[in-house]
Amino acid sequence: MVEELLNNLDLIGIAVAVILLIGLVVYKISRKKSPESLIDDELDKELQSIKLDANLLPDEYDETQDEITQEETTQKNVEEMDIESPEMGSEEGDFGVDEEQGKQEPQDDIESTTIHKRDVPPHAKITKENFQEFAGQRILLAEDNLINQKVIMGLLADSGIEIIIANDGQEALNILENDTNFMLILMDAHMPIMDGFEATRQIRANNTYNHIVVVALSGDTAADDIRKMNEAGMAEHLEKPLKMDALYDIFYAYSSENDKRDENEPDTIIVVSTKELDGEKGLDICGGDEVFYHEILSEFLQTYSDSDETLISMLEAGQLQEADRLLLDIVGVSANIGAIRLNETATTIKDSLSDSEEKSYLTLMQQYQHHLKRLLQDIKEYLR
Repeated sequence: MVEELLNNLDLIGIAVAVILLIGLVVYKISRKKSPESLIDDELDKELQSIKLDANLLPDEYDETQDEITQEETTQKNVEEMDIESPEMGSEEGDFGVDEEQGKQEPQDDIESTTIHKRDVPPHAKITKENFQEFAGQRILLAEDNLINQKVIMGLLADSGIEIIIANDGQEALNILENDTNFMLILMDAHMPIMDGFEATRQIRANNTYNHIVVVALSGDTAADDIRKMNEAGMAEHLEKPLKMDALYDIFYAYSSENDKRDENEPDTIIVVSTKELDGEKGLDICGGDEVFYHEILSEFLQTYSDSDETLISMLEAGQLQEADRLLLDIVGVSANIGAIRLNETATTIKDSLSDSEEKSYLTLMQQYQHHLKRLLQDIKEYLR
């Protein structure tokens, strides 16, 4: 019995020893650090190192502090400015920009040379005599076609308006370099050497010419053509053939004179017209001046009698651009003299130049020759 009891005590002692050993192991394990704690320790060490480095570099640390201090000072100054200057950014939607400071003061010469346009009141049919209201004004005519030059010179003859002629855009610019005393420039859109578009762009880029309005002269009447003229800086557009009423309205709108106009209707001059030559219309374009109309018809005979042969040569040689320019002149001139059928045929041929495959313009030239031949005969008979 005693021996059995002793054996039990030995077992209990062993169990207690095992438990104590297990507890000791658990205790040791619990003392070890987790991965998270190890990472935290590493971060602590890095932070400590940074603090030590900062202590070793006091200049860099002070510079950072200075930047912070400067930023705080700037913010404080801005706040003080907002308080002292309520007009700067005090309203909703105002971003603190002084609009008056942002605006550029207009130049004296620009401000004093602004183009002014006045409304044109209703008026009776205009005659050559009405242009005497603008006596003393000066205009620059940039036009390469001699007959078109003559038409405008004839319309303004005896009006007292001085006309200076330039045969292309470059010549117009050369004239303006030495003479800027013009009310307006009548600018043909299509000219050699320099066309009216480029000349106008250069004129509008020079403040010296701000007082001069540029008026386009062109047979192009499509909306896209008018838009291109406006974009180049041409303020107005006068269609070829030039109409006296339209020219008068332009002169009146941009002149500073306000003389009273003659409201009386002029007597209508009627001339005999043929199928090819509408003399009444041509005479009306010439302001009712029959002598001047005769001069224009004579100019046409001298300049365009062989235009059919010239056009055929150009078209057969594939010189379509040259043919287009010549046809543009013929369209304008034929309308000026009242050659309606030739005008319509020339316009059709000009429009057909884009038909490079069918070349329908070659067939149309037969019609052109027919109308030109009959027109020349009618003009010669009329001038006898």
